[in-house]
Amino acid sequence: MTYAKREDGRKFDELRPMEAKVGVIPRADGSAMFKIGKTIAYAAVYGPKALHPTHLRNPETGIIRCNYNMMSFSGSGDRIRPGPSRRSKEINLVMAKALSPVMDLSDYPNTVVDVFVELLQTDAGTRCAGITAASLALADAGIAMKDLVVAFAVGKVGDKVVVDLDYSEESFEEGATDIPIAVMPRTGKLTLLQLDGDITREEIKEALEKSKKAVKQLYDVQKEALKAKYEEK
Repeated sequence: MTYAKREDGRKFDELRPMEAKVGVIPRADGSAMFKIGKTIAYAAVYGPKALHPTHLRNPETGIIRCNYNMMSFSGSGDRIRPGPSRRSKEINLVMAKALSPVMDLSDYPNTVVDVFVELLQTDAGTRCAGITAASLALADAGIAMKDLVVAFAVGKVGDKVVVDLDYSEESFEEGATDIPIAVMPRTGKLTLLQLDGDITREEIKEALEKSKKAVKQLYDVQKEALKAKYEEK
């Protein structure tokens, strides 16, 4: 079916309005807020600190551990059941794998960096907003990093390839394909690519090509948030 126009009036390669801020949780070692459209993610970083249980320790480097949670009132539809779920456990691993390639914890063997991500409000793209917020929080904590990580979804709604799907597009009756990606902006390397739906090879190439402008826009928002904190001092 033809998808002629996005409900919120955006162009097919356009991101939702964004906002970011770091240093939002005083007692955390690093923290950040990232908002895209109606989705709001807060991230807090604690560590590096001694890893327990000890059998999980790596004597050569530290590790990252993520905890993703959608608050019970945050969903666009029914109330979300509190507590861990199969989905949240999967996203914990996805986030850690997306962030690990930019981190250098070799100076902190046998330690862990804990990243907690809370979603206060959601309208699709929650894991991507969480990764983007977590990347900012890690930078705010002073963790040695090769680059930041930006994350968002590309995909297909009806017959159109689009960037940054919202909830109405993910729920499109005639079918939608959601492809969350995470990117290291300086090199363009992907640290995450997932796929839920049907899409051709040519359409994936088109989606990734359209994503290039979005990567720069997200990266600019992250850098401005970090600069703003130090300009205030």
